[in-house]
Amino acid sequence: MTQALEIAYCDLQCQKNNALHHTDEISDNRLIVRRGQPFLIALQFKEREFIEGSDNIIFAVETGPWPDEASGTKAVFLLRKALVRRAWSAAVQSNGDNALMVVIMPSSKAIIGQYTLKVQITKGSKATTYKLGTFVLLFNTWCADDDVFLDDEPKRQEYVMNDYGFVYQGNQNWISPCPWNFGQFEDDIIDISLRLLDKNLNYLQDAFKDLSHRNNPVYVSRVVCAMINSNDDNGVLQGNWGEDYSNGVSPSAWNGSTAILRKWFKKDCEPVKYGQCWVFAAVMCTVMRSLGIPTRVVTNFDSAHDTNNNLIIDEYYDPTGKKLEKESHDSIWNFHVWCECWMARKDLPPGYGGWQVLDPTPQETSNGIYCCGPASVRAIKEGELHLHHDGPFVFSMVNADCVTWTIYGTKKEKYFCDPHTIGRRISTKSVGTDDREDITHTYKYDEGISHIDMINIQRIMKTKLGFTSTPFLCLQT
Repeated sequence: MTQALEIAYCDLQCQKNNALHHTDEISDNRLIVRRGQPFLIALQFKEREFIEGSDNIIFAVETGPWPDEASGTKAVFLLRKALVRRAWSAAVQSNGDNALMVVIMPSSKAIIGQYTLKVQITKGSKATTYKLGTFVLLFNTWCADDDVFLDDEPKRQEYVMNDYGFVYQGNQNWISPCPWNFGQFEDDIIDISLRLLDKNLNYLQDAFKDLSHRNNPVYVSRVVCAMINSNDDNGVLQGNWGEDYSNGVSPSAWNGSTAILRKWFKKDCEPVKYGQCWVFAAVMCTVMRSLGIPTRVVTNFDSAHDTNNNLIIDEYYDPTGKKLEKESHDSIWNFHVWCECWMARKDLPPGYGGWQVLDPTPQETSNGIYCCGPASVRAIKEGELHLHHDGPFVFSMVNADCVTWTIYGTKKEKYFCDPHTIGRRISTKSVGTDDREDITHTYKYDEGISHIDMINIQRIMKTKLGFTSTPFLCLQT
């Protein structure tokens, strides 16, 4: 009678796998891999080698506190002769000398996070289960089947692998590049990023449902966006736009993300004081790159904050020319900073994937939570403002009309409209260099919109956004 097959130990081949999965900068002694790309493990047996057709080997991967196949938090798959594309699968690469080299394929749609790898060996009616170890699974921008696939190696290197960059500040006439250390490959940042996902309100309310959606970069990016600010939860950063930072750190004193994320983590997820827009965006960029989603930091000069969702920035003055601040909550910032993340948008019509705006600065709520996006940059340019998520708000930041009113007692008179003030010299770091790239053209067409274009915008506002009347819009002649 053939002796039962027993595992002596498992080698997860961390150093080799991590190099192939572009994660060796994080660690060479823990397994960190990307979905949709195979990795190797070596099984060493005690007394004999694996006998194909006689020994049955079944693998299982599990994530979360309640692993479940239906929700995607558990997968069970047989050892086969060949891998199955797009699905969890395992195949023999080599067999001999009581050792079995196995190649495992993670699904290209798998949930990201910390996994446990198990194996069950069956012979006859006897089954023995072994825990082989743990690994982290990330999004994979190198995999064509992954929703974050980016078919450009220099851009992958810039938007996932580059751990430093610039955040642009100042004003449109004086743009200042401020260096920033993203530090996404520091060995503890991936753990902090995963901890951040587990502190979001959706997870606390229904962990089972939240985990089942972590295969979707649209969902994950929205969760991260909400968790960077602390307005609804124990998010990473507390905002402060005043002048007193005595019980914290001035936003302008930060020059990297790692100190902020580590402080939040070590103080049991207590919000770090303080942040403003560029700090929120830079920290979000770190988390997103650590999870494998291509991300860049973007600065918009003369950026509008439209509080009433009418795509207009209203300014009010008395007859003497004194500005009446209390008449409107709208504002224009010298600059505002957000993130763009690269992903497919299968929830939108074709053509609206690619760069998506995600703004973690707490300005207005979105479905009751302080976050913004992901909003398709292409949709913003085309005026398709009915698409998810937060299109009208993002559109107003780059393309709102600035309307000046004069108040005479209880009456107001429209004094001036400027359709060109908002959204200038939108900037990000260039790929592979330290130069600034102007990406204004990705958000809007050249200034000088026609009557026909404006009428189309009015039609969109009425039919798709539900306005019962069209707000005043400036027509170009």
